[in-house]
Amino acid sequence: MNRYNIKKMFFRKGNLAIAAGLMLAASACTKNYDLYNTDNTGVSNGQLKPDFNDLGAYLKTAQMSIYNFSGGGDPNSFQVQQNLNADCFSGYMMSATPFNGGRNNLNYFMMTGWNGEAFKVGYLNVMSAVNKLRSNSLDKNFPAVWGVAQIVQVAAMSRVTDIYGPIPYSKVGSSKVSIPYDSQEDVYKRFFLELDSATNNIRTFMSGGQQLPFNFANFDLVYNGNFQKWLQFANSLRLRLAMHIVKADLTTSRAQAEKAMDPANGGLITDNSGNMMVKVAGNGFTNPLAFITINWNDILINASLQCYLTGLKDPRVTKYLDSSTEKSFSRRYIGIRIGSISGSNSKDDYGGYSTINYKEGANPSFSLTSPVQLMTAAEVYFLRAEAAVRGWGNTGGTAQQLYEQGINTSFAQWQVTDAGYINNSTNVPAAYVDPKNAANNLSSPSTITVKWDESADIPVKMERILTQKWLAMFPEGQEAWTEFRRTGFPKLFPVAVANNNSGGTIFSDVQIRRLPFPQNEYNTNAAEVANAIKLLNGPDNGGTRVWWDKQQ
Repeated sequence: MNRYNIKKMFFRKGNLAIAAGLMLAASACTKNYDLYNTDNTGVSNGQLKPDFNDLGAYLKTAQMSIYNFSGGGDPNSFQVQQNLNADCFSGYMMSATPFNGGRNNLNYFMMTGWNGEAFKVGYLNVMSAVNKLRSNSLDKNFPAVWGVAQIVQVAAMSRVTDIYGPIPYSKVGSSKVSIPYDSQEDVYKRFFLELDSATNNIRTFMSGGQQLPFNFANFDLVYNGNFQKWLQFANSLRLRLAMHIVKADLTTSRAQAEKAMDPANGGLITDNSGNMMVKVAGNGFTNPLAFITINWNDILINASLQCYLTGLKDPRVTKYLDSSTEKSFSRRYIGIRIGSISGSNSKDDYGGYSTINYKEGANPSFSLTSPVQLMTAAEVYFLRAEAAVRGWGNTGGTAQQLYEQGINTSFAQWQVTDAGYINNSTNVPAAYVDPKNAANNLSSPSTITVKWDESADIPVKMERILTQKWLAMFPEGQEAWTEFRRTGFPKLFPVAVANNNSGGTIFSDVQIRRLPFPQNEYNTNAAEVANAIKLLNGPDNGGTRVWWDKQQ
């Protein structure tokens, strides 16, 4: 497996691997790995600049790397950047494939080759591309577009720090010798400052401050050049990040959340036209989740998601899932319990359980060209509902109003209806029954119902909000895993103690809290990794909590 070095990548002259073709260089699995180590743009910096395509190449690279699109029809980078980690830890997905003889991250045997990909993509694809835009004076010449680049970087790197904890951030690009890590607290403070700069520049532009000499829509895979929507996403992202840190720094959390929700600052995402969705663009690129499902059958549905959907009789089940194709029992929606696939299994044992919806219905939800969802209006309503329960300002509604609006907005996004769902006070998540192995069976994970109860105590209100938020965010597992770690909701099925291969570093009832630092960092930046572990305040393993992950 090829090595990379974040100390060097910011100092290479004319390094076209940082442009659009850079995504091809950041893959980590063994499938066709060497195809991703070449630049496929075929152009030089000098050729790009006259028509501003350098801007487009670097910005598109960053946008398509938050949730890493890989070219060449082989999205193996995303598979270990997120899919076989956060997507499964979040309770959304599970693989039937017994990777590494059945011992892998899904039963807490932490794979060195899997643990570093999110880190690698963040630096090679996102920060490197944004740094290149700065070196081309985008921040000085076109501040509003630079603001979009900053928002993309914060969106991407917030995911990286939420995976590992301390990361190199403020000093990246400043040294050829070593790159120090920042504490996660300091990284978050910098995120908020960068969002300040970005939103100020965009508001100035929207007030008529500058005309662009190019059509920004040509370079924007998210909002087609609409700066108002970028501003609303930035405010919504600020609200998300503010809520992440509520248990670690309540004062900053509340201040940043109220700032995000203040209408004077440009507003939040309030309808599905503002959802943060990255379009599939460019030859050879596909929606990586759909590709892994359709072409490899390497990812299926987690038992936790299935039991919440079927138990609550959630109408989104037909939009999220395909029913099983397994011949040994009748067709049904059925997931796989996390950690239940061992070396004694073959892929075919559970390969006929439910997948994401790509086959059934007149218009399946997922295809190779489906945009990638990273934030929705529904999520924002649930964030506001949580803020209202906490008694914060600028929420724009009561907790119940915002909670119910979140459900309705999600239903509208997925084009489903059920007039009785919001008022159902009897349905609860289902127990899990594995038709193939009763040892995997589990009772219902929760007694939570859908209907709002204003008389309920705060923990029940929070569980209700967070459960519906989790259902609405599907299939975006990175944020779902973050919110599970932050809040403990929804209540998810654990890896069985007998299947836990962590060697005692991860407790099954607590579940996994982070990924270890990449081996490549130990190889190339060892002294700073040692300092990072001090900032982590615990051993570098999957059981140590990141800064914002507090037991309360």
